[in-house]
Amino acid sequence: MTKIQAFKRELARVFDDDLHTKQWHNYVDYTIIGLIILSTVEVFLSTYDGIVEKYGLWLKVVDYFTTAFFTIEVSLRIWCADLIDDKYKGFFGRVRYCFSFYGLIDILSTYPFYLHFFMPVPYVALKALRIARLMRVFRYLKAFNVLSRALRAKKDEMWVSVQFLTIITLILSFILFFVEHEAQPEVYHNGWTSVLWAFAQYIGDPGGFADTPPITITGRIIACIIGVLGIAIFAVPAGLIGSAFSEVMEKDERKEKSEGWAERLHLAFERKLDRPTGFQIVPRYVSIVEIQARLGLKEDEILDAVAISDKFRLINLSSTATPEERVTDLLAVEHFPVNTVYGQCIDRHSKVTIFSPSNIVDPIIGWWAYYLAKIGGFNYVSREVGETRPYNSFYLYKNDGTIGREECMTDLDRLVDSEDKWVFSILAASGGSEPAYPTQFHFTYGAKKGDETYDDPNITLNDIPSFDALYKDFAALLERDYSLSADRQRYHANANSAYFARHLEHKVNAVALRVAWSVTVRDARAIQIAQSLAHAINRNINHTDNPVDPELKIKAIGYEGYKN
Repeated sequence: MTKIQAFKRELARVFDDDLHTKQWHNYVDYTIIGLIILSTVEVFLSTYDGIVEKYGLWLKVVDYFTTAFFTIEVSLRIWCADLIDDKYKGFFGRVRYCFSFYGLIDILSTYPFYLHFFMPVPYVALKALRIARLMRVFRYLKAFNVLSRALRAKKDEMWVSVQFLTIITLILSFILFFVEHEAQPEVYHNGWTSVLWAFAQYIGDPGGFADTPPITITGRIIACIIGVLGIAIFAVPAGLIGSAFSEVMEKDERKEKSEGWAERLHLAFERKLDRPTGFQIVPRYVSIVEIQARLGLKEDEILDAVAISDKFRLINLSSTATPEERVTDLLAVEHFPVNTVYGQCIDRHSKVTIFSPSNIVDPIIGWWAYYLAKIGGFNYVSREVGETRPYNSFYLYKNDGTIGREECMTDLDRLVDSEDKWVFSILAASGGSEPAYPTQFHFTYGAKKGDETYDDPNITLNDIPSFDALYKDFAALLERDYSLSADRQRYHANANSAYFARHLEHKVNAVALRVAWSVTVRDARAIQIAQSLAHAINRNINHTDNPVDPELKIKAIGYEGYKN
């Protein structure tokens, strides 16, 4: 990310209209509010001739200063509008922003000031537009935000009520014409007269332009009905908005409580000592029952906390077992880091990148992949955000517009930007609908299933000797130290033309590693095994000793203490 991009992103956070963000962001928000008020006071004082004669110079200084400030601020808002909301991307997106409610207020209250330098526009008229700037304060007012949300929530019901009242009024006004035309044809000489009279009653006929009261009994009965409808035309929307207010306030209260529950839920992921390695590790998951016991949260509170947070997800551990194991459902919460639109991207300037493309549907595998990259000092890319149903895997490349896919591919292209780079895709195996295999680690490299040679011309390896050495080293280590085993191309394959590695800009060394859930979820040695694989990769690919990251020794809560 360039300095300009970082500055733009920070500006977008400043312009989020939230008075409860970082402290210096709040200072900017309060400065904007203060200058809006100052500008409005200046316009008000300029209406007094005596004050203008005595302090006209100072009023003009305030006028010019606030206009210059808001010109810069509004221009910056338009520039970074695409980061505030995706619908404002591109030229036409910026145009859409300029015609949004607040965008239009920003422009009308700022840019017309400069017209009087080039056109004979009355300056007083321009100052009247400046008063619209006061409406910008609505951005920061919770009450206005609640009102607008209430109106949006009930807009369909209100529109139906307006349609109903309009149709009924038109019917009554036509009946009124027919009965009154006979009695006073000089007054009710066409249908427009009765329609105008009927609708004018709803606003009290302030201009007297519909002063044509009915004189027949039927006409007066219709007038009474219209009078009742006049009450309903205000009572119905008021009732709808009132109920919407209550609903919005309840949602806000629930959201505020859920955010508090999410903060407490975070405490459940205090790092624990992994004795085989001596590392302080974030728990791979915490069961719902354990959270209830340790934090005192109710089940619905836990579910609300997970739903509102972008760092937790609910998992069912039974999905990590094979059909033969017949494990009962066990709900748990998984914690994960996020720093991109699709999940996580960490650039450690390594030759090796660990890619975990299916974390949102495969429990725990992202946790294991994260620590594999952390221990080995490798780059890390993971998919943590998105829809689980229907599921679109990032392991297979499709130009389907899935949110985050292109950004993920861009990051991978940046990290593996030459043919000597490596990308290891970490996936789950032996669980869910998959049977249990005799081996627990399945390496594939682009050949067809069952082809354990390197003869296939479509394999995704440039440095076959290094991979072969890595595979033999790690397979022997698994057998010797853990009584586990590995295979290559025996039970799985990635010969699919949609395999993401075939769509990278550079033909890099791409290896997919499927790890049995029995290892990542239920083996107490999972982190130690990840450490062994990290050592093997560094020995055979980087030809270095494995670095020791001091952050792995720090006791903290969650992933936030890790700098990279």
